[in-house]
Amino acid sequence: MRRLTRKWNQFTAKILDLPQDVVQDVPRITMIGNVQLYVENHRGVLHFSSENLKLELTKGTLEVFGQNLVIRAILSEEVFIEGIIDHVKYLP
Repeated sequence: MRRLTRKWNQFTAKILDLPQDVVQDVPRITMIGNVQLYVENHRGVLHFSSENLKLELTKGTLEVFGQNLVIRAILSEEVFIEGIIDHVKYLP
């Protein structure tokens, strides 16, 4: 049943020209240069320090590595990070 629902959502998104992150509950990641990162559709902060941030996602985790990382805003499904971002890693 879950597979059928997923297929139906994909079909509907394609027909209505909707973004996949809205229909499939996948994260949307917006990065501005190497100084700001905005993540939508996360499931919680697993670890945070000034050099490392680890977010739980629906399917996997997202790791952010950098220097002087600061969480500027955090909501139930959104997080806004600032600092010097060295790299971002997605782990399924």
